[in-house]
Amino acid sequence: MASLREDFELAVAAYWQTKEKQGDVARKMRSTAEGTAKTVRGGGHFNPLINLISRFFTDAGYPLESVGVRRNQVTLPGFFRPNKQWDLVVVHKETLVAAIEMKGLGAPSSGKNYNNRVEEAIGNAADLSRAYREGLIGPEKPWLGYFYLVEDDPTSRDPVDINSGPFPAEELWVGRSYQERYEIGATRLVEDDFYDSICYVVSSPKDPLPQEPVRLLDWQHFCAGIKSRIEYLAGLDYP
Repeated sequence: MASLREDFELAVAAYWQTKEKQGDVARKMRSTAEGTAKTVRGGGHFNPLINLISRFFTDAGYPLESVGVRRNQVTLPGFFRPNKQWDLVVVHKETLVAAIEMKGLGAPSSGKNYNNRVEEAIGNAADLSRAYREGLIGPEKPWLGYFYLVEDDPTSRDPVDINSGPFPAEELWVGRSYQERYEIGATRLVEDDFYDSICYVVSSPKDPLPQEPVRLLDWQHFCAGIKSRIEYLAGLDYP
């Protein structure tokens, strides 16, 4: 577990290094106004983390071809839409073993996009769960995971106001920062069974060491969730 923890920390650091390199390319192309967007579109930020998570399955005996990262491997059918691309998909014996989504939320837009990210997470889980009930993704209920990485920055760290409406927001949200909103939202997504496991970390280019403010959402719990899935399917002769 110690080496796995070290690999995790290195993977998070590599995430920021990749973003920084892509940002440099954007600036050299004199597109600094779109620099943040270009680093997002550049892709590849999560490759070290995806590779690390993939090891759980390959070490358990799943063949490499069962662990998908390419478009034709990660595109899964939905019920409310034709399909959706996930970030990491494991399929074996015509069974969806696991589907994992990964999202990096950089400053200063991490807070502004909070509602959109939550809506996406809820919609993706509901869509795939319904697809399972319709028999579109194999005989076993899929294991769903989510990885959130939020940039530590005053825009995500400081308390934010809540817009008023005809009904007041739940008191729990009052005076919270965007980082705390992600803590609350992700915890509830797990507790209400939208996702089997969520890993929520806070980090930054200057201090890449991942912070894990919620025990339920830390890397150790996320790893334990994946291992439990593998052990469960092992009892059903997978892989």
